[in-house]
Amino acid sequence: MSVLASIRSQIVPIHPEGYPFIAAFAVATLILFLLWQPLGWVFAILTAWCCYFFRDPPRVTPVRADLVVSPADGRVSRVMQAVPPPELGLGTTPLPRISVFMSVFDCHVNRSPVAGRIAKIAYKPGKFLNADLDKASEDNERNGFIIETPGATIGVVQIAGLIARRIVTFAREGAAVAPGERIGLIRFGSRVDVYLPFDAVALVAEGQLAVAGETVLAQLGGGAPPTAFRIG
Repeated sequence: MSVLASIRSQIVPIHPEGYPFIAAFAVATLILFLLWQPLGWVFAILTAWCCYFFRDPPRVTPVRADLVVSPADGRVSRVMQAVPPPELGLGTTPLPRISVFMSVFDCHVNRSPVAGRIAKIAYKPGKFLNADLDKASEDNERNGFIIETPGATIGVVQIAGLIARRIVTFAREGAAVAPGERIGLIRFGSRVDVYLPFDAVALVAEGQLAVAGETVLAQLGGGAPPTAFRIG
C-alpha cells in the first residue's frame, strides 16, 4: 500500500450535510484570527470538532433477516415496553422499545435497522428537551419511519434533543432499504427509538454502547434465548 493510500484509509469521510457548518466555522476562524488570535484558536478547535461531529465512517453490517441492528451510535439508554407514537399507526399497546442516546461526540448518521420497505414517514414538531429523558419520546420534535419486512413491522423514531434543531431524512416513502443503509441524520445531541414486534428478543442491555449498522440490538421471531449481561 502506498503512503497516500495509507493516509486516505485513515481519513473518515464527512457527510455532505456538514459542509455548510464546517465552512461557516472555517470562515469565522480566519476572520477571528485576524481580529484576535486567541479567539481564532477557539474557533479553530470548534471547526475541528464540527468535522468530527459530521463524520460518516463506513460500517460492516451483519445481513440476516431476523437481526435488528442499531440505527444509531451511542449508549443504549432504555430497553423497555412503551406505547409507540400515535403518528406511526402501530396501535396503543406497549411494544418492546430499545432507545439509543447520541451525545454530541457520537456519529449522528442514522441507519436502517433492517432490510425492508419504508411504508411510512411521519414528522411531528415538538419541544427540545434533553433527549435522554423518557418524556422526550412524547414531547420532542421527532421523525418516524415504519419499515415493513417479511413477517414483521419495525418502527424507528429520530428524536431531536436539547441542542438539536434539525432532523434530516435521506430515505423516502416506498423506497427499499438494506440493513445499515443511511436513512437520516440528527444535528447535535439526540436519540433514536426502535419499536419491535412482540416476539422480538432484545440482545443488548441498558448502558451498553452501540454502533450504528453493526451492533445487533434484537432478534426477530423469538428464536433467541434471553441474554444475560455482566458489568465489569
